[in-house]
Amino acid sequence: MIMLIETVRVRNGRAPLWPRHMSRLERSCRALGLPIPAIPEPIGGEDRAVRIEVGGGHAPRLTERPVGDLTPVRLVVSEEPHPGYPHKTTDRESFELALAEARGLGADDALLMTPDGWVAEGCIWTLFWWEGDQLATPALDLGILPGVARSRIQELQGEDGVEERRVRADDLAGRSLFVANAVRGVVPVVRLGGRRVPDHALTAGLAEAFWP
Repeated sequence: MIMLIETVRVRNGRAPLWPRHMSRLERSCRALGLPIPAIPEPIGGEDRAVRIEVGGGHAPRLTERPVGDLTPVRLVVSEEPHPGYPHKTTDRESFELALAEARGLGADDALLMTPDGWVAEGCIWTLFWWEGDQLATPALDLGILPGVARSRIQELQGEDGVEERRVRADDLAGRSLFVANAVRGVVPVVRLGGRRVPDHALTAGLAEAFWP
C-alpha cells in the first residue's frame, strides 16, 4: 500500500522545519483524497530524523533513525528514468534502483533524468547549482518533489533568488553544485560522474543559515 512520507529533522530538541513539512503533507493529503492527520511535533531528545508515514486508514506511523552522513556528496547520472514524483510517497522503486546503481559505482547518490532528458532530482537530495552568483534548480513542472529544503533555500535567497531551469546533464559541467534535503541541510557536491565539481563561496553561507 502506498503511503505519504515526511522525514523530519529534530535538531537541538526541536523540529525547525516542522511547519513546512506539515504544509506539504496537508497539500498531498488533499490532492490524494486522504484525511489530514493530527501529528504532534517531535521535540526533545537527541538529534535525529523522524519518518512519518500516513495513509492506509491507519494512525500515522513514526520511526526514528540517525541523521546520516554530512560529508560532501559524489553524484552520478542514472540510467533509471525519473518517474514523476510530485508527492513524497513510499512508491520509490525508481529511486531505489538508481541509488543502488550509484553506490555500485562508488557514488553517494544519482541524478535521475526525465524521459525527455532533463535533469530532475536525486534519489535523496534536491539539486542546486550556481550560474555566477545566481542560484538555479530544476523546474517543478518537470514533475519533481516540491522539497522542504528547496522552500527553505528559496526563503533565504529572497524573491527571484532561485531560478527554475531545464538543463541537460552536460550543462552542469564546470558548475558549482550542491544538494539539500530537510534532514541533512545543504551539502556541497564534490564530483559529478568522473569530473571534479568546483567550490562556490556562497554555498557555505547557505549551509550555515539553513537551520532557523
